[in-house]
Amino acid sequence: MAGFAKGLYHRTYTADKAAGNLCAEWAERLGLGTDVVVGIGAMDAHMGAVGGQIEPYFLSKVMGTSTCDMLVAPVGEMQGKYVRGICGLVDGSIIPGMIGMEAGQSAFGDVYAWFRDLLAWPIRHIVNGGGLEAAIEKIIPELSRQAMQLSPEGLGEMSVDWFNGRRTPDANASVKGSITGLSLGSDAPRIFYSLVESTCFGARAIVDRFIEQGVPVKGLMGLGGIPQKSPFIMQMLADVFNMPIRISRTTQACATGAAMFAATAAGIYDKVEDAMQVMGHGFEREYIPDEKKVPLYEERYRSYLRIGSFLEELGRAGG
Repeated sequence: MAGFAKGLYHRTYTADKAAGNLCAEWAERLGLGTDVVVGIGAMDAHMGAVGGQIEPYFLSKVMGTSTCDMLVAPVGEMQGKYVRGICGLVDGSIIPGMIGMEAGQSAFGDVYAWFRDLLAWPIRHIVNGGGLEAAIEKIIPELSRQAMQLSPEGLGEMSVDWFNGRRTPDANASVKGSITGLSLGSDAPRIFYSLVESTCFGARAIVDRFIEQGVPVKGLMGLGGIPQKSPFIMQMLADVFNMPIRISRTTQACATGAAMFAATAAGIYDKVEDAMQVMGHGFEREYIPDEKKVPLYEERYRSYLRIGSFLEELGRAGG
């Protein structure tokens, strides 16, 4: 790394600060005045966490094709703490004055889309006719409806969600996903159930890592398309975590967060927390763990971890 740092800046600024004002050229192009304040930028998901009204020690999960999991904690409470195996831990990266921590899964909704496309392959390649793609789009909702009738008790199928490698904890792009415990009784809803369960277990592994490293997780917040579209997946998350999960009402969390930072940079609010309080959309619903299913998922989560360890060993052995 010798010489690399010489080309980097030495000062950083949080997103609630103004970078300056709009220059004359762009003011003319946009039909605005040069008194318009330009704020410091930030990562989209980090602004999304603010738009979703993140709170200290509540994991904010942006869930779509993949996930971005974010947690904030006061700087004074994080002295001497560093969470091993996550994506980053940065002072002021999400909320100024707090330590922002990021983790995530490299595949979440992409796992469900892969299974849908797998089931739809013969339809797409053999069947012709209008309305085909519209019918294929109904596969996941119908699988979810059927899977909701199943129980983790006695389910033989078990999946590991590393279909696109593993982002956290402990990044490893070379690991592979799996589906085990298959029999001639394994139908599409049962396999789909195990795939959804595996993504929830992958999310649980992230929270466990925070807790193991001395950073508590008090609850969950869900943002993005999947939390608003799939009660089945959100209820399973609550059961697997044994924690309530609140679902943000906003469908544009990143844009909302950017507006909150802009309002703070422009001096309308003294700090971004004040902007969050006034401009936030709140939560549309909360999923509460099902006490009967919590111990069943706990047992299956241990099996998930054992299979994951076996897959890693198999990969190291060149299998």
